[in-house]
Parts: sequence; structure tokens; C-alpha cells
Amino acid sequence: MSTSCIVTGKKTVTGNNVSHSNVKTKRKLKANLMKKRLKNPATGRDVTVTISARGLRTLRKWDREGKTYDLAALKKNAQK
Repeated sequence: MSTSCIVTGKKTVTGNNVSHSNVKTKRKLKANLMKKRLKNPATGRDVTVTISARGLRTLRKWDREGKTYDLAALKKNAQK
């Protein structure tokens, strides 16, 4: 599975766990990514994409506003 969102570009970042005694250890902060089958409005076909929860909301907004987008092109750009 891809490790970044095709719409927002969100991915895993690193940070620190900080204890009460202020000892710091590395940790990973993972984005809320999920694998979804969505209908591509440009072609009408189903496309399986890795997308974040925020990315899904963005796509819903684009549909409401009538903005045209191509999920296959977004997926191809995200892989680069």
C-alpha cells in the first residue's frame, strides 16, 4: 500500500515521545490513510487509491463545486 495520500500528500512523519522525566524517544505519527475504491469521474471506472480522511472530504467538496479531476492522474502523480 502506498504511504501517502494522493490528494493531500499526507504521509508518516517522525516525532518524539516525551516522558514525565523529559526523556525523548523517537516515534512515528501516521496519517489516517485508507485504501478506497472510488469511481473516477473522468472515465467512469473504479480506481483503487490510498487516500486520507481529509482527502475524501476534499473530493466531496470538489464534487459539490463541480470541479473536474482525474483520480488516475492524481494517483500517477502521487507515485512519482
